[in-house]
Amino acid sequence: MLTQIISAVLVLGVLGFVFGAILSYASVKFEVKIDPLIEKTLDLLPGANCGGCGFPGCASMAEAIVKKGVPVSTCPVISSLNRIKIEELVGLRKPGEEVKKPVVKAALVKCNGLDSDEYKKFEYMGVPNCQAAVLLQNGPWLCPHRCMGLGSCVAACPFDAIKIGPQHLPIVDEDKCTACGRCVLACPKQIIELVDKEKVVHVKCNSVERGADTRKVCKVGCIGCGLCVKVCAYEAIKVDNNLAHIDYEKCVGCGACVAKCPQKTIIMENQPQFKGRVAEIDQDACIGCTICYKVCKFSAVNGGTPKEKHSIITDKCVGCGLCAEKCPKKCIEMKDKA
Repeated sequence: MLTQIISAVLVLGVLGFVFGAILSYASVKFEVKIDPLIEKTLDLLPGANCGGCGFPGCASMAEAIVKKGVPVSTCPVISSLNRIKIEELVGLRKPGEEVKKPVVKAALVKCNGLDSDEYKKFEYMGVPNCQAAVLLQNGPWLCPHRCMGLGSCVAACPFDAIKIGPQHLPIVDEDKCTACGRCVLACPKQIIELVDKEKVVHVKCNSVERGADTRKVCKVGCIGCGLCVKVCAYEAIKVDNNLAHIDYEKCVGCGACVAKCPQKTIIMENQPQFKGRVAEIDQDACIGCTICYKVCKFSAVNGGTPKEKHSIITDKCVGCGLCAEKCPKKCIEMKDKA
């Protein structure tokens, strides 16, 4: 009996040694070498695996940064400190090089439709899901581009950054939003866009219908009138396919288009009662250099003669702020209209 036990133990011991030796050899022979630079990069990435960068996860993102030179800013949730560390680590930035402020984005809902029965085709009583509602006559709203308001974007957000507001429209908490883009993919109407958090002027509409047709189904929809284009001194807005579009790289947030929009489709963030701005010149500081007179595209400045004190024609001033920006004495101030 004892002999059998000893034999069994020896056999198992020998087998364990043999298999261990085979595994050790295999681990060396078939080792998958990982670039230590990728590992260090991965350690500095957030590890959220949210997919906002367009890659399956942070590991794939790290590999793309090291091997393909993908910008670190592609990751929407990385901290500025870790972004700089990775860029220096992989050679995308020289140590001590001036840091450019990255564009931090957040989700923008391009719809401001009113919640009223007069704008509905029927009362939707089905599954509370935007994709499901769209399958039924393109949704319950008369406007074919109106937000369904059933919260598919809310369900898709892994950061609890969206909720449905009182008008059955999504409200985005910019402090929580990481711009991962999941809400953009979840929206069947494609009315959610990722924009620079620092920009405050937005077109809250996504309708490409003719102005007359838009008026029939929405009081606050863009009618493509082009008045916003005419008052923009920075050429930062255009109308394409009956819908106004803002070029955020050019927009300075002056609000001239907001004040001019007859439909109140263009809004100034956090200023629902915004009525526009007007320039005011400090007569004591003005030297009559004529710069403001020359740069004003709306003939809203009096005094084209050198050394003549300038004044603002308030009825013509659109509040673009171009004169204040160019004034060498900084004696022009932009003030909100009452």
